[in-house]
Amino acid sequence: MTFGFASSSAASLSTSASASRLLEPAEWAAAGIPLLRNPREVVSGLHARHHPKPSTAIVAVLDPDERLRASASFTRRPAPADGWMFRNALLAQLRRVIPHDLRRRTPVRTAVLLYCREGDGRWTEEDGAWMWGLRDACTLHGLRCGAYITLTQDGWHVLGEGRGGRHPHAHSAPEPFATSEAPPLVPRTGGPVSEVLRRAAAR
Repeated sequence: MTFGFASSSAASLSTSASASRLLEPAEWAAAGIPLLRNPREVVSGLHARHHPKPSTAIVAVLDPDERLRASASFTRRPAPADGWMFRNALLAQLRRVIPHDLRRRTPVRTAVLLYCREGDGRWTEEDGAWMWGLRDACTLHGLRCGAYITLTQDGWHVLGEGRGGRHPHAHSAPEPFATSEAPPLVPRTGGPVSEVLRRAAAR
């Protein structure tokens, strides 16, 4: 083992290797990633469960009916964006929260990734590294690779689909979990209409 500064050729090789471990938006869009039926509900549910702050990644596993089966959140370490490192981090979280599906001929469950970061919703090389990491981690865990969603100061964005919304965003206050899903409407009582109905029922 040698110590010291890497030569310029070695540094360029390392940079090119890291750059190859990311996916461009066009590559991601062409990969046939399944669309979320209700991305707003998925985003709101994960935000309510994990209360992400910038540099927080949330990986979630959905069943075929898009119900949440497992999720885990962790903070991204301050290091250069590298799809291989992201893949390992995601795979470790998946192994911790849900058994693999490698024995199935075709994947049934889908993993999605929500990443909270600074900046706007436009694609960055860091996003490309997360995309590469998510796709590879899904392959190694027997899952379908699902949506990659960013949560920024502008709101949430499903990259490669063009869908998004303003709330929640990267600096949203934590929403109580019970109210993150629309509660059933409670019929109101009182007022002239209910008084008329009460009188009619009494006859």
